[in-house]
Amino acid sequence: MTHFQVEFIIEHNPPNRLDKALFRDAPEAADLSRTQLARLIEAGQVRVNGAIQTNIKAKVTEGALVNVIFEFAKEINAEAENIPLSVVYEDSDLIVVDKVAGMVVHPAPGSPSGTLVNALLYHCRDTLSGIGGEKRPGIVHRIDKDTSGLLVVAKNDKAHHALAKQFADHSVERLYQALCYGVPDTTEPRLRGLRGVSFESGAIVKITTQLARHKTNRQRQAILFEGGRHAVTRVKVEDRFGAHEAVARISCWLETGRTHQIRAHLAHIGHGLIGDPVYGRARKIAKSAFEDETFRVLSGFSRQALHAAVLGFVHPRTGNQLRFEACMPYDMRLLMSALQNTNV
Repeated sequence: MTHFQVEFIIEHNPPNRLDKALFRDAPEAADLSRTQLARLIEAGQVRVNGAIQTNIKAKVTEGALVNVIFEFAKEINAEAENIPLSVVYEDSDLIVVDKVAGMVVHPAPGSPSGTLVNALLYHCRDTLSGIGGEKRPGIVHRIDKDTSGLLVVAKNDKAHHALAKQFADHSVERLYQALCYGVPDTTEPRLRGLRGVSFESGAIVKITTQLARHKTNRQRQAILFEGGRHAVTRVKVEDRFGAHEAVARISCWLETGRTHQIRAHLAHIGHGLIGDPVYGRARKIAKSAFEDETFRVLSGFSRQALHAAVLGFVHPRTGNQLRFEACMPYDMRLLMSALQNTNV
């Protein structure tokens, strides 16, 4: 039986039970439920600071080194599909793709085909790793269906383990370009009194919260300050558009990579993403802020205006630093053009 392991560090203020702490801090790419983690603990497949821990209720401290050992992933049942891929880089260990908006990363009950995994199975044949579960071959991290941009996928288990560790260590460079309602400026008085918000040099807004699935709306992530998963996003304003600065182009850096993190964090500070159907509904743009054509383009933008523009990491075999950039897709460029013409 082939095994692999995921290694990560327990973060600040961990929950008072080992299974809860592991669920909060384990890399999302491992796709482990709390029930699965409890079983792994009781089976002796979890080490904390090098010692096997079998008590799910044991306490764990900040900074503890955790190793979780898995059996090799099951055979997947997704079908290979000849779907075009925008390949940015590829070698025998990994592939970096520029995912189009509208493509789901992995099969799910509502999206059994047409996903990135289906496309990768065709493109890479039998060279993808199996870590992460039976329907996520090679997937080290994810971006939302309607977010475009860069993803790295492992082609073997050694590469997957090494890449997953970098994501768990928060050493991967991830920069997103986005368009949001209003301007999240460090000089905005309202932000200074908002819990979870702080400021860094370079006019950067830092958002630090916990995130967990919303109790009543399963499509959303809820902002918490106890429990859930630790999440940190940094935001910088790059451009301002429209009367009364109605829209901003922003850069977002991910320290952690939680589900819907940027979308939920921007909504938390009152600057949801343009076009976001889940988190951006509360904000409206006054028609008087833009010329008619620009307002039409803005109002018709039907997905979150979010693009994974930069991805940087250490190659798992060579040790070389790799960094990739992907320009905004056509729909966001069209939106940017309309906004820039308004500012002229």
